[in-house]
Amino acid sequence: MPSRHGLAHAARFRLLDALEGAEHPPSVSQLAEAIGVDQPRASRLVQAAVEAGHVRREADPSDARRSALVLTAAGRTLLASARDTRRSAVETALAGFTPAETAEFARLFSRFIAAWPRD
Repeated sequence: MPSRHGLAHAARFRLLDALEGAEHPPSVSQLAEAIGVDQPRASRLVQAAVEAGHVRREADPSDARRSALVLTAAGRTLLASARDTRRSAVETALAGFTPAETAEFARLFSRFIAAWPRD
């Protein structure tokens, strides 16, 4: 079972990843929906990311009551570093696989992802 520390890192990664992939800077509520957490949890994650300098709040030009969330350069750097770390871990884990085993793993993993519940 992942530690709370590990879960916090996973949630932070999902937050930064969702911000990077957003077509328009989202609100906290939109971000909560995108990463699958409730609004209070998203607010805490955003606040921690703002304090760490990974996210900034900007006034939403279409609604002055709302803040839009934007990934900072530091947030992009952290996200790239996390992706590099994960990529390296996968490469290490697959290093002993034969080409046939790698192909079979990829086939099964693709099937697993396609079957993953989305709701």
